[in-house]
Amino acid sequence: MKNKILLAVVVVLSIIALGVISSKNTNHSFFDKDDTIKVKTKEEKIEELKIEDYLVGVLAAEMPASFEVEALKAQAVASRSYAMYKILHNESEEYDILTDVTNQSYITKEEMKNKWGTHYDFYLNKITNAVKDTEKEVLYYDDAIIEAFYFAMSNGATEDAKSVFQSDLPYIKATTSSWDNETLNNFKVTTKFPKKAFCESLKLEECNKIQIDKINRSASQRVNSLVINNQEFLGTEVRKLLNLRSTDFEIDVNNDEIIITTKGYGHGVGMSQYGANGMAKEGYNYKDILAHYYNDITINKMV
Repeated sequence: MKNKILLAVVVVLSIIALGVISSKNTNHSFFDKDDTIKVKTKEEKIEELKIEDYLVGVLAAEMPASFEVEALKAQAVASRSYAMYKILHNESEEYDILTDVTNQSYITKEEMKNKWGTHYDFYLNKITNAVKDTEKEVLYYDDAIIEAFYFAMSNGATEDAKSVFQSDLPYIKATTSSWDNETLNNFKVTTKFPKKAFCESLKLEECNKIQIDKINRSASQRVNSLVINNQEFLGTEVRKLLNLRSTDFEIDVNNDEIIITTKGYGHGVGMSQYGANGMAKEGYNYKDILAHYYNDITINKMV
């Protein structure tokens, strides 16, 4: 009798759980027939946009419009996948997605005009076509839409998601990105800090002498951790506190000046945008690019 009662409870709870999941999915305007989403802008306003129109604004903000068409298509699919992942995992009833760097940046057509000037019509048409040519295509891993991280420029290799976000994503593992190299502008950047500003930013207790020890690097040569004046830091922490371009950095101490040289730009997880552009220049199409940066994925159309 107890077993029967327990079984009944499990069945009821399962039905409730399925109902919650179903409600969560179907409540999102992503599934509406007009394919609109609720976007919360930088000005804290809620706007309804067609998914594909939203993506035009994302591409305009996130990737140089001068990039190769196949790179823009790869970005369109990655951005659509990332947006859909965020929408499906968003708990807010007010909006589906944000338009800042916590989700994906987005700009309006007016902002595009200010950004591109006389190239506005050409670039808008180019980006719109990239979105249309990949309409509704998203990346899946094991029948689920992936969190398609991307960034600007690698140091010659990408990074495991776990090293940066503490999430072990099987579809985002470190891989080579030889298209990111010293032929690119700002691949290697040197920044100088007065010693006092350096110490204040890192909240070092002792600042008379700067001592760098125990630098631990990942296979991609990014700094996992290091010790500065007997205080241990994560590489991601130092990057954030000093506003560095990447976690592939070298620190040199020159009297009262701290010199830091970085390679690449961004967190290093997922698709490198400059790497994608380099692949496109070599004749790879957008599906080749996505398959290189995301493991064991399939590209399917949303339903």
